[in-house]
Amino acid sequence: MQIRPVKIGDITVPNNLFAAPLAGYTDFAFRKLCYRFGAGLCFTEMVSAKGLKYNNEGTRALLYKAPEEKNTAAQLFGSDPEILRAACESETLAPFEIIDLNMGCPVPKIYKNGEGSALLNDLPRAEKIISACKKSGKTITVKFRIGVDEKHIVGTEFAKMCEAAGADLVTVHGRTRDKYYAGEPDFAEIARVKQSVRIPVIANGGVFCRADAERMIEKTGADGVMLARAILYDPHVFAEIRGESETWDIRAAILQQIEDMLPVCGEKFTVVQMRKMASFYIKGRRNCAQYKNRLFAADNLSALRALIDEIFA
Repeated sequence: MQIRPVKIGDITVPNNLFAAPLAGYTDFAFRKLCYRFGAGLCFTEMVSAKGLKYNNEGTRALLYKAPEEKNTAAQLFGSDPEILRAACESETLAPFEIIDLNMGCPVPKIYKNGEGSALLNDLPRAEKIISACKKSGKTITVKFRIGVDEKHIVGTEFAKMCEAAGADLVTVHGRTRDKYYAGEPDFAEIARVKQSVRIPVIANGGVFCRADAERMIEKTGADGVMLARAILYDPHVFAEIRGESETWDIRAAILQQIEDMLPVCGEKFTVVQMRKMASFYIKGRRNCAQYKNRLFAADNLSALRALIDEIFA
């Protein structure tokens, strides 16, 4: 695929390889790693607009942004247009020029609250949300699925609504809500979305390597791709898709993430988070299952570092 800049409203990001917002994973230290390997745009974890309204400490912690992060987008979810607009205008989100609105999350708790992919059933409300958030002065992007199920495909209709309401870019996950992450994405529907709007369209779903990215662009004509689960196991995939020969020193990457997180998050959270991240990074290595068990048993930084050294000795 052709690697090129993407213009999102008045902001231009370096390239069209996006790192998806992943709850529990895409913190500032992991985003730094993705940017290092060539991601054009990263997103925070999904953040509750209501959580920001009530000044929830955990919610605010998800929005920590490192000084070197220039264009990182904050992703919000919610169903109340005014609460979402207030979140966009809040001091907490002042460091973020780009706000991404989640209208695709399939998780039952989110869906039952009328948030995430439930908004695929309520275009008037989704339109009010986008319009309200646009009035905040932020650059607004929207991530959505093609429908809640195969009998209710709304990809093109939803994309047109997003554009009309003021969205500057849309990301389309080419699966329905009921499919979660199973099966191939619907390339044809993503292509129809691309043809139906003038704003940039980013394709999401099933991209794990360079061949997948090229296939996605070839079949959909999208302006770029967003990678999700693939980056948990191999954030170096961005460099691979870009055709770069740089190899990934996994041990060094893990140790750097630890050093980045410690001053901000403290030892306890850093250990818990990096046990989880390291367990993804070592997939496929010899004695992987045994090492995973030992990783999750490491209860302090010294033990974690010693085990990392042993794994990559």
